[in-house]
Amino acid sequence: MALRGIAIAAGLLLALIGLRFLLVPADAFRTFGIGRSPGPETLAVIIGIRDLWLGALGIGLAALRQWRALALWLGLGALVCWADAAVVVRAGGPAAALAFHAGSGVVCAVLAWLCARLRGGA
Repeated sequence: MALRGIAIAAGLLLALIGLRFLLVPADAFRTFGIGRSPGPETLAVIIGIRDLWLGALGIGLAALRQWRALALWLGLGALVCWADAAVVVRAGGPAAALAFHAGSGVVCAVLAWLCARLRGGA
């Protein structure tokens, strides 16, 4: 189906954009339209927008009882939480922030496993 291919292409494009932000952040920020060195407020807005749409996606998947999709969402969320924990470690952040991110990853992983056991939509 063409829609499936387009959706996969869109996912690949977003993954490439994310990879570019990790490998060459100054160029990626400039292309994004916010200059080479965005301030902390700008980064907070970007993180806020990311968390708002991802939260809405999780709510929608749960409301629609799309358990396999929610398991995938939560499993990827666990990886993101642990990556955020690594960022906290690298930045020398407080132990409480590290514990929050790492613990959130564990919670997401457990919930992903529980959702995967439900298999499919209901």
